Amino acid sequence: MNALTLLIVALLVFTLAYRYYAAFIMAKVLAFDPKRTTPAYEFSNGYDYKPTNRWVLFGHHFAAIAGAGPLVGPVLAAQFGWAPGFLWLLIGSVLAGAVHDMVLLFASVRYGGRSLTEIARGEVGPLAGGATAAAVLFIIVTALAGLSMVVVNALSESAWGTFSIAATVPIALFVGLYMERLRPGKIKEASIIGVILVLAAVTAGEPLARSAYAHWFIYSKHSLTVILALYGLAASILPVWLLLAPRDYLSSYMKIGTILLLALGIVWVRPDMASPAFTSFIHGGGPIIPGRVWPYVCITIACGAISGFHSLIGSGTTPKMIMSEGDVRFIGYGAMVTESFVSIMALIAASTLAPGDYFAINVAPAAFAKLGIAPVHLAEMGAAVGEELAGRTGGAVSFAVGMAQIFASLPGMKNLLAYWYHFAIMFEALFILTTIDAGTRVARYLLQEVLGKAYAPFGRNDWWPGVILTSALICAAWGSMVYVGNVTTIWPMFGVANQLLAAIALAVGTTFILKRAAEPAYALITFLPFLFMLATTLTAGVMNIFGNYLPRGDAQGYINVGLTVVMIALVLVITATSGRSWAAALRARKTAGAGAS
Repeated sequence: MNALTLLIVALLVFTLAYRYYAAFIMAKVLAFDPKRTTPAYEFSNGYDYKPTNRWVLFGHHFAAIAGAGPLVGPVLAAQFGWAPGFLWLLIGSVLAGAVHDMVLLFASVRYGGRSLTEIARGEVGPLAGGATAAAVLFIIVTALAGLSMVVVNALSESAWGTFSIAATVPIALFVGLYMERLRPGKIKEASIIGVILVLAAVTAGEPLARSAYAHWFIYSKHSLTVILALYGLAASILPVWLLLAPRDYLSSYMKIGTILLLALGIVWVRPDMASPAFTSFIHGGGPIIPGRVWPYVCITIACGAISGFHSLIGSGTTPKMIMSEGDVRFIGYGAMVTESFVSIMALIAASTLAPGDYFAINVAPAAFAKLGIAPVHLAEMGAAVGEELAGRTGGAVSFAVGMAQIFASLPGMKNLLAYWYHFAIMFEALFILTTIDAGTRVARYLLQEVLGKAYAPFGRNDWWPGVILTSALICAAWGSMVYVGNVTTIWPMFGVANQLLAAIALAVGTTFILKRAAEPAYALITFLPFLFMLATTLTAGVMNIFGNYLPRGDAQGYINVGLTVVMIALVLVITATSGRSWAAALRARKTAGAGAS
């Protein structure tokens, strides 16, 4: 199979889904009103609530939701071959993931920019609200740990990547001040300056990595974890216009630009998919993912098809900045299918590697030796990029190698494989960091809401002791998980947690639609994906307990068992309470219909 064919199919599916299905949902199911005042205007305070240009907000939203999942998940799922991941990315994103994102964003806008937990409380009831709050806080910490782990693994001992990523922070602060204070409203001007500075930071990283000052930017995984947690703390506390929005906006140029360049590379090079459509591991026994193709292809790919984490951004920072309900489709559905397109690119990049090279990179050397597969080009690729590639688990390195190979095949790029490899590593870290900063801020909102029930000042975003304390607690929670964990202990937990949160959000969205839509059948757009995600995640959770965690026989395994059981219990409580709310909504509609007749 040629990669270009897959690229064309994906573009056609995403375009048609956005043009017709998303438009139908906005007009008929949600019945949006572009003239309705949004929370950004109603509660404008210049801190969290601030009307923001739709393109800047799209950049922030896309950068915030597109973290490790769309890059790493499809790469790891290539264990099953390219076909299972490709099909799930197309079907899952247009029928479930993008619908999930758009409906929850719209619901939050109608709820004054409040969080998923408050929407659940208002739509389903206090019990569901409390269970959702507990589930969301638990799940978001796990998700942030999973995302941060990939950054730490990618930047560890890499001076080039660490310098380039670190430089984007002061650049974002400058652009934020430029747009807000120095030259208000000059978005294009600030964008050009910011993009030039980001590209300069990437370019400067290469000579710095070869200089005598390289050691200033070389850190261990533990040191990087602490630094990353401190960055999350700053991003959570500072005004949204100063660091978070401009950094995410600038990152979106790098993200989308690089993916478009990769797509053009595929069009030019037309690489073949070296991976088979299906491998023997679809029935289980794979060295990367501990289970069969279903349900594990869904929870491994995670964000690229559907992500509960997106509901936290869609009911966190974004609804507080959106200028018109008419932008919900562009930002909610559009950003999700863009992320899925990124995942398609990641899957293609990984699947163009010879299977022997792919598994040699993503499996520990001792385990790889038992597979009976020989590497093909691994040694020469390692020499070309100047790094040892074998046993670099986690997905980031194999994606970078595949991406670098495609770029190096372009005219005049043959001798730049090392540059493109390190560029790809930086690109991945930049991609993921924007989710960590926005996710930490959203988690802070949620924790403030919970603690505000016990002590009212915590619920105020202008009470600085509460803002600082809740931000520090969130960063300490996910930072400690990364400090003591690894890809084997964190990623499966992240996958299940993230998809369980998607099931929760879809259940709440179903209630929201049932109470408002012109036809009750419209609720099927969220109810059917909810059923599939519930079955998928509960199955995966049980399989993780008995096939992954208990066999470990150590403290970490038993902790993961307990955490998984708690997550499943919370989701079942929310499912039961949601079921009662659906029945009540249907009865109310029937009674109203009988009264009208």
